[in-house]
Amino acid sequence: MHIILVSDRLATAKSITLGTRHLLLGMALLTAAVVALSSSMFYLVFRHAIEIKLPMVQTLLLSAQEQQSRSAKEFMRENLNAMAVRVGQMQAQLVRLDALGERLSALAGVKPQEFRMSELPGRGGALPESIPVQNLSMNDLTGQLDALSKHVENRYDYMGILENQLFDARVKKKLMPTVKPVDVSWNASSFGWRIDPITGQNAMHEGIDFLVDTGTPVHAAAGGLVVVARFHPQYGKVIDIDHGNGFTTRYAHNSKLLVKVGDLVQRGAVIAESGSTGRSTGPHMHFEVRYKGVAQNPNRFLKVSAASVKTR
Repeated sequence: MHIILVSDRLATAKSITLGTRHLLLGMALLTAAVVALSSSMFYLVFRHAIEIKLPMVQTLLLSAQEQQSRSAKEFMRENLNAMAVRVGQMQAQLVRLDALGERLSALAGVKPQEFRMSELPGRGGALPESIPVQNLSMNDLTGQLDALSKHVENRYDYMGILENQLFDARVKKKLMPTVKPVDVSWNASSFGWRIDPITGQNAMHEGIDFLVDTGTPVHAAAGGLVVVARFHPQYGKVIDIDHGNGFTTRYAHNSKLLVKVGDLVQRGAVIAESGSTGRSTGPHMHFEVRYKGVAQNPNRFLKVSAASVKTR
């Protein structure tokens, strides 16, 4: 590009040649000047928008404030929704705790009022005048919810363990021979040393004898597995039941056996009919309790059942 300069002060005309490089540099300088001028005007206008009170500028400012307010409200709403979900989850956990508490109260005999976790306990106290109260921030509230959620989970796990322990104790109790084998109020011969009714000698009696008529139903003192159901020269028609944990019971001198080896019997189930088979002087039911093969006094176990009935 050639530029010819003509002036009265110049004796001759001057010619200036501008190449591509000069054109690009000029355009860049012009663009920078325009941007700088626009930025300055924008700053000055918005810096003094309140004093100038231009309608268009005021409208832009209000629009920006409204958009910022909407963004803040949306952010708060999202956080509140998240907190509402957390509260809902914790409420579901509390319902589970209430249900578990009812089962525990049934197993342990605890009053149901002690497991009403849905009802908040009464609390109070005076506010100190010298220390101002403070509002919880969103982070503080979130932290409190996290801590409460962990506490509820730990409580649920603890109560689950307690439920298992109580259930195990209840099962073991059902496996203890505490049910009377026959429905009579007293026994004819107790556990221990006595005069043998056949030989007349002092001999150890390893069970107790109930005086009943032939054909009286004989009940299992506890649930277990039948390990013996046969005729024995001394015990006659006899049944042995294994209750686990080293405990077994024996029912002797029966007239009829109603179970066989390998049968699982429930607590109180009828397993035989009483009689006078084997080494016996008359109709009765001989009952033994053994722990790891050693004879125990059956009255100790039957008294536990009688005591529990009295306390109900």
